[in-house]
Amino acid sequence: MNTMKALWQTLSRWGFGAFALLATTLATAAEAVHDLPGGPAVNQLDLHPPVTAIAAEQRWLHYFMLVICLLIFIGVFAVMFYSIFKHRKSKGAKAANFHESTLVEIIWTVVPFIIVIVMALPATKAVVAMKDTSAADLTIKATGIQWKWGYDYLKGEGEGIGFVSTLDVTHREMSDAAKPAGDDYLLKVDNPLVVPVNKKVRIITTASDVIHAWMVPAFGVKQDAIPGFVRDTWFRAEKTGDFYGQCAELCGKEHAYMPIHVKVVSAEDYTKWVEGEKKKLAAKADDPNKIWTLPELQSRGEKVYNANCAQCHQANGKGGGPIKALDGSSIVLDADKAKQLHIVLKGTDKGMPSWQAMNDTELAAVVTFTKNHWSNATGQVVQPGDVAAARKQ
Repeated sequence: MNTMKALWQTLSRWGFGAFALLATTLATAAEAVHDLPGGPAVNQLDLHPPVTAIAAEQRWLHYFMLVICLLIFIGVFAVMFYSIFKHRKSKGAKAANFHESTLVEIIWTVVPFIIVIVMALPATKAVVAMKDTSAADLTIKATGIQWKWGYDYLKGEGEGIGFVSTLDVTHREMSDAAKPAGDDYLLKVDNPLVVPVNKKVRIITTASDVIHAWMVPAFGVKQDAIPGFVRDTWFRAEKTGDFYGQCAELCGKEHAYMPIHVKVVSAEDYTKWVEGEKKKLAAKADDPNKIWTLPELQSRGEKVYNANCAQCHQANGKGGGPIKALDGSSIVLDADKAKQLHIVLKGTDKGMPSWQAMNDTELAAVVTFTKNHWSNATGQVVQPGDVAAARKQ
């Protein structure tokens, strides 16, 4: 008996100690972490505060649908509980013997139909607005890569800028050491996406390996990035600041380390940022007058192809679905270089984007690579000067 009592006291002390340790840990964590403006809040239950008209519309729809569902719930269960209470056996109630009621059938057909219409009208309006990517001030391609995002400014102010956005190294180290810290834990990146406030930004999404999803809750945006396909979405941020999201499609073991950081700045600050980025690009630019050899262009072109083209046309050049193959393509094999350059520079209305953002050397290299790779063996060389001439046509 004494042994059992001692054992019980020991277990009680251990249990109390474990509970105290847990409480201390939670209290410390609660003190260390605060709401992240533009990102998640501590113990967040509601949707993110909206910073776009679409996000505000989605939030209103959320509450609107919730109220309708709540009213239906209350109405149905109120009738049910009233019937149970009013017609209980202890009061001598007897079940009525009847079959159908035309009036009841009309009511339970018409009322749900009206409810569905009331819900569908505002929802359809919001969905149509979400899909309207026309008349964008800025077009940016977001490429999902295990496990980072590549951004290319394709149209509008900043055209030609491109970079890769990766989780900050210090945060990866914190995760490996199981020592999370900071309000932006696993959301800090080395190169945030910079956009101007009050401008319509079209985001074209694709991926180079597996399915990813570009999601920023404060913007009300979530668009899958699928290899071999080009999808698009848009937003117009109404406030400056930093806004965060993450890849929302399970994409592999590093899925949790693929954050999105969008920095919304004023028009003046955006112009300054663009000027700074273009100076960096100019410092790294290739000499447009250099004459390249075929092996040099093939080596350079392979890197450009793998980074930008392989996600759609595949590494083997065979394409897939609506994406045309490059291996054996009549346009690629054609002796007239201008035909392929025109498509690469201008794009097509069947999903091929314009690649004017690349410099002349990169375009010359990737076109030369496609003309002399796989079963293609044309021996043709495209020089940066050829691309420069094609731009003027």
